[in-house]
Amino acid sequence: MDKRLKAFERLLNIMDDLREKCPWDSVQTFESLRTLTIEEVYELSDAIIKKDKQEIKKELGDLMLHLVFYSKIGTETNDFGIEDVLNTISDKLVYRHPHIYSDVKVENSTEVADNWEELKLKEKDGNACVLCGLPDGLPAMIKANRIQEKARGVGFDWDEKEQVWDKVAEELEELKDEVKVNNQDKMEAEFGDMLFSVINAARLYGVNPENALERTNRKFISRFNYLESKTIKKGKSLKNMSLEEMEKIWQEAKKFDKE
Repeated sequence: MDKRLKAFERLLNIMDDLREKCPWDSVQTFESLRTLTIEEVYELSDAIIKKDKQEIKKELGDLMLHLVFYSKIGTETNDFGIEDVLNTISDKLVYRHPHIYSDVKVENSTEVADNWEELKLKEKDGNACVLCGLPDGLPAMIKANRIQEKARGVGFDWDEKEQVWDKVAEELEELKDEVKVNNQDKMEAEFGDMLFSVINAARLYGVNPENALERTNRKFISRFNYLESKTIKKGKSLKNMSLEEMEKIWQEAKKFDKE
């Protein structure tokens, strides 16, 4: 037997045992597992950001357990089993890759993505509209990026990517106008418009905005931790330091950045 199939079969058998014999596993439901699954996805995300291959392997295993767990519960309720889950995704992949499994020709990954979105609209159980299917609870930045990608898939995009900078500048000026009159509600709306346009610019230039912001977050944390540590060693408190003093240590911290 293929070692991959043997390993998967082992996990399925263990899941059967746990569901039957373990007091905790035997009482879990779709609902009770949901938040735990979300946590596992974030842990996998952290491992990927840290480029920790061993941790990625571990977190993939944890996530795989959840997929098998849900499928086992589906079997018990006679709604679906692991074979249905696997066949459904396999059928979808074959259908949405006609350049592999049919005679469709594509030139690049952009055309593949465009075909993917177009085919989703044609599926019997697919999305009823271009932007249907986006989870309401998706983080706003990721949602904005996906909205823009889906719109591009049907041709709603700039003719030239450089045009986006005029839109960014326009939104920034509109935001500044609302800041001047201090209208909180309109400021929030304009901040949203500006962020949406900046995320659009990132997409057009091949930058993942979520990854870019997380990179900056981690850089700031590293520098701030250095600033705080150096301050404590000097027997001082950040609250009692001037901005000039903090800036001097901050510039020191920049020298130790890994990037």
